[in-house]
Amino acid sequence: MQSIRKRLSILFFICSIASLIIIAFFVNITINKTFDKYILDIQDTRHERIISYFEEEYRREGKWTENSGTGSIHEAYMGNYCLTLTDSNNNVIWGMDPNDIQSRQHLKAMVTRDEGIYQSKTFEILYEGSIVGYVDIGQYSSILLSQEDIDFKNSINISIIVSGLLTLIVVICMSLFFSKHFSAPIKEVSNMSVSLSNGNFDMKYTTVSNIQELENLRNSVNLLAERLKYQDTLRKRLVADITHEIRTPLNVLQNNLEAMLDEVFPVTTERLNYLNDEVIRFGKLLNNLNILKEFESESIKFNFETIYLDELLKDLKEDFFVASENKNIKLYYEIEPEIDYSIKGDKDKIRQVFINLISNAFKFTQVDGKVEIKLYPYNRSIIVEIKDDGIGIKNEDLPFVFERLYRGDKSRNQIDGSGLGLTIVKNILQFHNATIDVKSEENIGTIFTISFRKDN
Repeated sequence: MQSIRKRLSILFFICSIASLIIIAFFVNITINKTFDKYILDIQDTRHERIISYFEEEYRREGKWTENSGTGSIHEAYMGNYCLTLTDSNNNVIWGMDPNDIQSRQHLKAMVTRDEGIYQSKTFEILYEGSIVGYVDIGQYSSILLSQEDIDFKNSINISIIVSGLLTLIVVICMSLFFSKHFSAPIKEVSNMSVSLSNGNFDMKYTTVSNIQELENLRNSVNLLAERLKYQDTLRKRLVADITHEIRTPLNVLQNNLEAMLDEVFPVTTERLNYLNDEVIRFGKLLNNLNILKEFESESIKFNFETIYLDELLKDLKEDFFVASENKNIKLYYEIEPEIDYSIKGDKDKIRQVFINLISNAFKFTQVDGKVEIKLYPYNRSIIVEIKDDGIGIKNEDLPFVFERLYRGDKSRNQIDGSGLGLTIVKNILQFHNATIDVKSEENIGTIFTISFRKDN
């Protein structure tokens, strides 16, 4: 199995080789065609010069003779082409033998195309607009290349090869760099995921990338590690809290019963009532755990109907009147009038939410304190705020207040409760498409804010 860096390097290398071969192929074809066109243009220029030469010879002599234009024969031999001069009736005046140039050494030294095939072209010789003769120009190749031409083409091909090799070296270096640049963060993510699967949640992905997708991946993996660590902490805390919550009433029952059996404590109605209260508290804990199980399995049933939150909260204020008088806590209910505060939901469950939150506000508020309930609209939502000026919640405890059996610091643990109430509250609200937030300052107070959607 190959690493991603090795695989990327191989892909870069293969793509580079293929690109260079294709580029070199087409560049070579283009240069050869251009060069051949250049040679053909030179030959055309030569043909025009030869025609002009014979026209000048005829103009000077006024007729054709056996010596007309013979001065061009030497140049023709040196240029490896044959000349044949004919009059206007195609009678040969003089002509060169093609076999004479085929056997010449300097022709053999030249590179020819279609070697062995004699090719010729006939051109008209004009004088005062009339055809006075023809010159036939022939050669054993459509294109003749001199040594200088060959050296020029070879130098171009060598340049292409050298440029390709240099480019290949540069591409290899760049491919190694970029493959490392791309693979390093991915490799770190891979190593981190292995560590996470092994239960090591303290790792953090530190390699910063300027590639958006890799940076998003980095942030997501770090967030995943934090959440897994958070869930692992909750799991350990949950096990410890459940053990504590179950062991406490059982230890109380066991110790008191053993003391009664050993006649250390007398069996009195007061002591039996105390033990009964512990049994009831234990039963409530098990009942709340069962409610949470039903929420998580989505087997709990809801009876949805129209709920008027203003009327429900008004009734609850009256229900808590006695509690506020007994503890000398002022209970305020503030509402914006002439607003429709109706929602769809399970009235008993929503009532349970408010009872739990208001009970907690009274529970953690000192004597002569106050509890405020506010109801008002906001955008397309209905907001319920339950505020107290009690002992508050520490900042480090705020993220955990809705977790199972979480009881916060020792000062809050001294107050009776199972630690499941807020968890149940949040689950009920989630089933009603509502949200709950908490803000708190230690020794200042706490505000729980519930947001119901009007179209829920």
